[in-house]
Amino acid sequence: MVSLAELDRIKNTTLDKMGLKNRNSGIRVTVGMATCGIAAGARPIMDAFVEEIKKRNLDNVSVTMTGCIGVCRLEPIVEVVEPDGKRTVYVEMTPEKAAKVVEEHLAGGRVCSDYTMKAAGDKHGHGKDYMQFFNKQMRIALKNCGIINPESIDEYIAMDG
Repeated sequence: MVSLAELDRIKNTTLDKMGLKNRNSGIRVTVGMATCGIAAGARPIMDAFVEEIKKRNLDNVSVTMTGCIGVCRLEPIVEVVEPDGKRTVYVEMTPEKAAKVVEEHLAGGRVCSDYTMKAAGDKHGHGKDYMQFFNKQMRIALKNCGIINPESIDEYIAMDG
């Protein structure tokens, strides 16, 4: 058993690493790697992000995975969180789209609007209110699903698990 002080150290270190405590820690790219994401091809998308980021020497960008984000039919899903907390959700991703997101958004600072959740809502006839259904829900047991890496005990601890 670790001490409370050690748990506190793990929490603070991990929140910093995740960019949730210190917003100046860089850009965080999170790939949905639940069974729905993996079945839709998330692994090659994650590999493409890692490769493209490495190719461009973007050391201010970290790539991680998470569990279910909640909109399985739009998988593979990738969320980009900027240092200022701004979130962009990209859906129906491919390795080619991932390369463009790295080039345009991560390196160039321009969101690839055609690949976003809003664009998918428009394409499928849901309009700008597409996410209202999800925004009204409050997750309890799965509150960190889609946020933390399910394989990281440190991220679980950091989120008061």
